[in-house]
Amino acid sequence: MIEIVFSDSACGGLKMAQRYGEGKYQGGCIGVIVSHADGSKPAKEEVEAAQREAKEKARLAWESAAPLGGNTAGIYGFNLVLSVGDISENQPGIKRKQTLEHLYSVYPNDEGRQAAQEMLKRVNEDLKTVQERAAAGESLRIWYSNQPDEMCGLYWFMEQLNQWKVPGGQVSIVKLPEWEADEKGNIARKSGWGEVAPGEWHRYLALQKPVLPVSEQSCASHWQELQRENAPLRATLNGQLISAPETLYDGFILREIAAEGEEFQETMVIGRVIGKYQLGIGDAWIAFRIEEMIHAGKLESVTAAAEDMPIYHRVLKKCIHGL
Repeated sequence: MIEIVFSDSACGGLKMAQRYGEGKYQGGCIGVIVSHADGSKPAKEEVEAAQREAKEKARLAWESAAPLGGNTAGIYGFNLVLSVGDISENQPGIKRKQTLEHLYSVYPNDEGRQAAQEMLKRVNEDLKTVQERAAAGESLRIWYSNQPDEMCGLYWFMEQLNQWKVPGGQVSIVKLPEWEADEKGNIARKSGWGEVAPGEWHRYLALQKPVLPVSEQSCASHWQELQRENAPLRATLNGQLISAPETLYDGFILREIAAEGEEFQETMVIGRVIGKYQLGIGDAWIAFRIEEMIHAGKLESVTAAAEDMPIYHRVLKKCIHGL
């Protein structure tokens, strides 16, 4: 079985899930973060209690899990961030590399450029391997969600399968539910497979569905249409993948900036946009939109980020009344 995911975190989680819950729980080092709203230092007893709770939670998760099974060599992660930038290429190439380099340039010390180069090399090698294995008759299972990059990944990969002439009956899909109720009746929402804990993956196998040939062709046609439109962004609206302008998420960013004082930490705004609205977009795109607001004279930088930190670890100041 070939397993296909569309983020590095999902790839790592799926690899762990294959053996998670197998054998006796061994324990291990667990880190916890304890903080107070007023900034006061947590007492030693509070930290120890949080550690005990975390260890017990980890033990229960292990003992209640069922190993997913499989081989880690069959897992392929295509973290191409296809919701952003030029998608006109039939195979990931120079244009995808440029998009990734642009996104990752928010990170320090040329790490982004190197990461983009390594990622494109690995993706194209893995794509060739998957094609060969699929041609040999191996089954494929695609894990996706409504998160824009994963939805784009599904459509893009279906178009690849259509090019390779892989029959639909050889392919299955598993879609992450938009929301679930936990054992206490609380509603939980995960924005993508990267948020699924290793001990939870086995529960979703019941949602697996075969891909009909007409579905594969439909996805391929839709991806080709998105390629022709080649918009700055792609987003999921009412379950449908659509082209979108680069300003799509600006309203959410401006709303959080408006809630700040005259000077504010850019990281706080980015964190709230990601956590509060569950848009399925990453820190880099939000940072770039804020950078555009700086260039437009709406904001200005008061401090600069340290050399070893992303550029958005800085203080900004509002320049226009009403922001």
